[in-house]
Amino acid sequence: MSKVKKSKSSSKQPVINIPDLVPDIDPTKIKESSFNFIKEFKAFALQGNVIDLAVGIIIGAAFNSLVQSLVKDLVMPIFGWIIGGTDFSSLYISLNGSFNSLADAQAAKAPIIMYGLFINQVINFLIVSFSIFIVLKVFLRRKAEDLVANKK
Repeated sequence: MSKVKKSKSSSKQPVINIPDLVPDIDPTKIKESSFNFIKEFKAFALQGNVIDLAVGIIIGAAFNSLVQSLVKDLVMPIFGWIIGGTDFSSLYISLNGSFNSLADAQAAKAPIIMYGLFINQVINFLIVSFSIFIVLKVFLRRKAEDLVANKK
């Protein structure tokens, strides 16, 4: 344990003795402690929860690419067609003059606000959030049904 000495000054902040904070390291135990660390990490990594988490992250990444394709390739073209053939990814505001297209503004390295891409991301977020809501709702309903069935 470290010893904390109270200062006699008016700030009333404790004075910490540095040698008390740093433990003496026995060189003969370094190899043993590193082996224990590896053993502990292996036990942690092979727990069911960690493996479930890894699978969840991989499925989440695949789900993310699926949702991005859904938004970019299906939802936004239909949404743009409904409101008059607008391609949201090309909507922008130039802060430095006017340009004929987004490509021209980007080629001129003009400062631009690409609000159309932001709209795409908002729709992407809403679809992901709704999808997760549906999955959790189904999962929790089934879990509740299993609990009720097990109590009978």
